[in-house]
Amino acid sequence: MGEILKTPITVVHIIACIFLMLVILIQPGRSGGLGALSGGAAQQVFGGRGAGNILTKITWVTAAIFFVTALSLAYLSTSTDESLQKRADTTKPERVEIGAAPASSQ
Repeated sequence: MGEILKTPITVVHIIACIFLMLVILIQPGRSGGLGALSGGAAQQVFGGRGAGNILTKITWVTAAIFFVTALSLAYLSTSTDESLQKRADTTKPERVEIGAAPASSQ
């Protein structure tokens, strides 16, 4: 079941990453960010104070989605027993009994 969930969660995670980067860069900071490139178009659409509020809310929601998907993917990747079993089988040394005499070929 984990494999079925990994692909859609990964897609949502990547979209959230890209969207979060864009929303953070659009937000006006002290130097203006990418909002300075638009020539004040965001100020006309959202208003002076409204742009910060709506972009802040979008940032928080997108960051929450990012963290939930990141934790979900981390849990799904470590919760499978198959990778741990394979690792245990390859690193397990051969069992040698102490005190047993080697078999002679006579």
